Amino acid sequence: MIDLKWLQKRIFKNKQDHGFNTTDVYMEFCSAHNELGEASDDYAYKGGKKVGEELADAVIYILGIAEMLGYTMEEEILKKVAKIEKRVYTKHDDGSYTKTEG
Repeated sequence: MIDLKWLQKRIFKNKQDHGFNTTDVYMEFCSAHNELGEASDDYAYKGGKKVGEELADAVIYILGIAEMLGYTMEEEILKKVAKIEKRVYTKHDDGSYTKTEG
């Protein structure tokens, strides 16, 4: 099992050590978005051989952003999972769902 707190700090330290961006949060959001696009394109059009790598890139950017902004993603993810587990959904005839509680 991976220690997400440790990994988040490791990712940020690597950015610092290599002189990568550690101040322009918007640029990092754009980069994370770009990596998700690359994963999507690889999945849809290129056979999906690099999807895992591209998803990892996106997560690396997201963890870096969290560190830049002072969030601990391990805590944020656990809070969000607990929140969504309590939600109630209604399934429609077309197969879609609507959140009805939570």
